[in-house]
Amino acid sequence: MAVNPQIEQVSSATFFGGRDIAVDLGTANTLVYVRGDGIVLDHPSVVAIDIRDGTVLSVGADAKRMIGRTPGHIQAIRPLEDGVIADFDVCEKMLRYFIQQVHSRRWAKPRMVICVPSGVTGVERRAVQEAAEHAGARSPAYIIEEPMAAAIGAGLPIAEPTGSMVVDIGGGTTEVAMISLGGIVANQSIRIAGNELDEAIIQHLKQEHGVAIGVRTAENIKMKLGSAYPLEKELIAEVNASDLTTGLPRTVNFTTSEIREAMAFPLMAIIDAIKVTLDSTPPELAADVMERGVVLTGGGALLVGLVERLIEEIGMKVLMAPDPLNSVVLGAGKALEEIDRFGTIFFGSNQD
Repeated sequence: MAVNPQIEQVSSATFFGGRDIAVDLGTANTLVYVRGDGIVLDHPSVVAIDIRDGTVLSVGADAKRMIGRTPGHIQAIRPLEDGVIADFDVCEKMLRYFIQQVHSRRWAKPRMVICVPSGVTGVERRAVQEAAEHAGARSPAYIIEEPMAAAIGAGLPIAEPTGSMVVDIGGGTTEVAMISLGGIVANQSIRIAGNELDEAIIQHLKQEHGVAIGVRTAENIKMKLGSAYPLEKELIAEVNASDLTTGLPRTVNFTTSEIREAMAFPLMAIIDAIKVTLDSTPPELAADVMERGVVLTGGGALLVGLVERLIEEIGMKVLMAPDPLNSVVLGAGKALEEIDRFGTIFFGSNQD
């Protein structure tokens, strides 16, 4: 990993002063950690905008409730797609809103650390930094790779000469990384995660039942009825949908096993990413993981039966992080709190 020499020369007291923040800028949710206060904000990464004049109407949960329900002049926009910025202007407005929620003073210029997928390009990384700086963060904004932040947040000994493997399943990306001595030894970053599971459910109901459902409905089905491993008792459920032929509302019955089968392809892609990372890991580090286990983080890790499915697929111990939903932002926050210890893992604005 590239090291920013500027950081090594600065103490924690001078580098991060005041109410400096760490941000997990996720495809599905954005979490904000304030130095000394912990996690203070957790909002869906959605912005509702009046397209006639560009006015921001709402951000977060209120905006998410508008998805699929807005009149023509209002758009509920997700500014991030697959872990990277899809709409720069809207992302900047969203970050500015979050900064203002934390800092009541308009002139506040907080230091900011932002988490990004390990597979982003230099251009995508700079876009995140520029969006943060335009939104009011002090320049330069610093970047930490999500699997590294997740490993820190999960309490893994990343600085030791032993292998620690983390699998972070978010909304837009799945990050798999083998970490040792403060660096990523082997990794896979794929743009298949929770959103693709939702889309798989939408497509299955469209093809097999001839009905259309929205993203929010698909997400609810995944969370309440989705699974990665056979259940002791399979359930039958129903959903209100729109008939593709008539356009009229219709109720459709489906089973939990049917939803599991619908999600099979994206789940297998995630499993393959783990296998590829293990295959490219040095034998000594792979032996460490056999002993310590693979650690799961991210909202996607909460899918029922995923731990059991992975144990069956990769043949080794699989553990859930203590706080999987917040591991990334907690790790970024810990790195922010202990800059002398973790400063070398950041990317500064002069990195490609």
